[in-house]
Amino acid sequence: MPNPIVHFEIPADDVARAQTFYQNVFGWKIKQMPIPAGGPEYYGVTTRKEGEAGINGGLMKRNMPGQPFANYVGVKSIDDFLSKVTANGGSVIMPRQEIAPGMGSIAVFKDTEENMMGLYQPSEQEMKKMKKAPAKKKAAKTRTAKKAKKRTRR
Repeated sequence: MPNPIVHFEIPADDVARAQTFYQNVFGWKIKQMPIPAGGPEYYGVTTRKEGEAGINGGLMKRNMPGQPFANYVGVKSIDDFLSKVTANGGSVIMPRQEIAPGMGSIAVFKDTEENMMGLYQPSEQEMKKMKKAPAKKKAAKTRTAKKAKKRTRR
C-alpha cells in the first residue's frame, strides 16, 4: 500500500519518565541515538523484531507547547493494555469501543507526558485474515522456487 506510516515521534517533557512508561506498558526498547555535537537528544524506539510487521519511531524532548503525537498501536487485548496504561501513570480518554462490526475496537489514552495515543484491537475476523496472509506469501515463494528449479534442470 502506498504511503504507509513508517515512523513516529513521541514528544516528552520528561524523556526518562516517558521512556519508563513505554518500556513498561509495551515492552519497547528505547536507546539514545548518536547525534552530532550540539544537536538535541534523540532516542530510537524499537517496537518490533526485524522482519515483523509494524513500525519503529523516536522519542525526544518536547520542542514546543502542545507538540502533538497520534498513532494507534495494535494490541491483542485493549482491556489488558488500558490496565497497564493506568498502572504506569497514564489515563483513559476514550474507553474501548467497537469501530464497526467485524473491524475491531479502539480506545484512546493519555501517557505520562499528556500525549494522546490510540489502541487498536483487530476483530476475530481481522485476525483470521492476518494469519492467512503469511501462508499465502509462503505458498507463492514455494511455487516460485519450484519453477526456478525446473528451469535449471532444462
